Amino acid sequence: MLQVNNITVIFGGVTALKGVDFNVKCGEIMGLIGPNGAGKTTLMRVITGTVIPVSGTVTLENINLDGKPPYLRIRSGIGLSQQIVHPFRSLSVLENVAFVAGHGKTKNPLMSIFRYSRDREKQKAMKILQLLGIDKVAEAKPGNLPLGYLKRLEVARALALEPKILLLDEPLAGLNQFEAKQMADKLLELNHLGQTILLIEHNLSEVIRICNRLVVVDNGTRIGLGNPREVMDDPIVRSAYLGGSHHAAS
Repeated sequence: MLQVNNITVIFGGVTALKGVDFNVKCGEIMGLIGPNGAGKTTLMRVITGTVIPVSGTVTLENINLDGKPPYLRIRSGIGLSQQIVHPFRSLSVLENVAFVAGHGKTKNPLMSIFRYSRDREKQKAMKILQLLGIDKVAEAKPGNLPLGYLKRLEVARALALEPKILLLDEPLAGLNQFEAKQMADKLLELNHLGQTILLIEHNLSEVIRICNRLVVVDNGTRIGLGNPREVMDDPIVRSAYLGGSHHAAS
């Protein structure tokens, strides 16, 4: 589904990523993990096109995304849920998702003027809200909702684009243990319905529980890839987490 090949990123002389490779298979939940400052978010930004690598390629279903701006990558099938939630505060939860669901209508502004009806988008949005268990707050404004609901709204908006792959940047951050498990269960449900997911997350217990495979980065390099429990048993990965960085030990 997604192929990340030999990605190297340099910021002002500092190497943020060095030769990172991994792929995400169709229909799996892949976890992208590593200590703070390891390069995970930079890698996600390379995939979405907001960071340009000095070398390496990103392909989605064998389509080369190199040089394509973020909006074209999203149209190619990448959906992104951000760690910091930014819904439209003046719109209801339902309208937030329906707005994204109507993205095809706004490509041509002239056509969108003549299409007043949003019924189809609202129906689609409502199904997504039901799927994520937040349909009861469909008419509420985002500003009145707790973080757990806002995190699900962020995922709902990304799903409204009907992405081939859903990139999630710390969807469990800021949630208590009960909320995090509920959210992780929802991601599992989406996956069982066929949604391919790439997940950046610090909540290791939930990551290990729901992910098919893990890729681990530290100091900008890949230090682990494979089955979650085997990866977490790797001494290099363990020392990266326990010691802050495996380089610090040497």
